[in-house]
Amino acid sequence: MKTTLIISTYNRPEALSVCLDSVRFQTVMPDEVIVGDDGSTSETKDLIESFKKDFPVPLIHLWQEDNGFRLAMMRNKSVAAATGDYIIEIDGDIFLHNKFVEDHKRLAKPGHYLRGTRVNLGQKLTEEICKSRVNRRIYPWTIGIQNRAETAIHSTPVSNFFADRYKKNVSSGLGCNMSFWRSDFLAINGYDEFFEGWGKEDDDLTHRLQRKGCKKRSLRFAGIVYHLWHGHESMESDQKNAEYFRKNNEKNIVYCENGVSKYLKQE
Repeated sequence: MKTTLIISTYNRPEALSVCLDSVRFQTVMPDEVIVGDDGSTSETKDLIESFKKDFPVPLIHLWQEDNGFRLAMMRNKSVAAATGDYIIEIDGDIFLHNKFVEDHKRLAKPGHYLRGTRVNLGQKLTEEICKSRVNRRIYPWTIGIQNRAETAIHSTPVSNFFADRYKKNVSSGLGCNMSFWRSDFLAINGYDEFFEGWGKEDDDLTHRLQRKGCKKRSLRFAGIVYHLWHGHESMESDQKNAEYFRKNNEKNIVYCENGVSKYLKQE
């Protein structure tokens, strides 16, 4: 199984540096890493170029013009460019437990996608980590974790038990920690690029994957990511996106019209 790790970013190079640094220390490496950049300045480009010099796998930087929050479009372009048959998707404001990629590959299963969770870090701890620009080990008792400490516990046997038994968030997506087969993604035409601005593009994707016949597996006590604190994003588009998402669900749409197909070479 060839694996592509896709990292979405926008103008936060100090966080991206921590994220990329954590990729270096994976127990199992992805076959390639694609940074999907929604219009960052040259500082992000320069950072990626510096990492390329000694990065353990191919590191690819895809950039599109800064024309608003177009995450769905950037993710589609990234998957189109990917050579892996299995896609692991994260955001550039998180960093990875050292078994993150290993866990995703271990729990990957045909006809399924994986949805993880995240450990939310507070402002002070985030500032300390970003200042150093390298990742650090986080424990359940680390001061600065904002959500339940159990999200920071790693256990392979417990994660195996919960993979098909954890039923919360049955249809929801989480774009900062999710993986799927590229063939399943292409079959539903990927992300719907109607979704611009904050919200619902990942939920829409996973709902359509399920209508196609894919089932969700849960990453509990595995596939751990640590989310670096930031201020709240603008949610002006949330109502528009939520209404579009609701109508799509009513219609039971599987294949979106405005998706990844426009970026694909003949496959």
